[in-house]
Amino acid sequence: MWKDPIVEETRKIREQYASRFNHDMDAIYEDIQRRQAQSKKKLVSLPARKPPLQSISLW
Repeated sequence: MWKDPIVEETRKIREQYASRFNHDMDAIYEDIQRRQAQSKKKLVSLPARKPPLQSISLW
């Protein structure tokens, strides 16, 4: 099976990050929230896209 080196690197980094918190999702979430609060970057939440309306022919 072919392995994508970018995917493998991403998985390795994710595993290392999760290991820092003993794979505790609550601790990981708190860390992400703390890092976002400390960041000077503007965070943007975009509204969900609505699918376009489609006309229906009744005949």
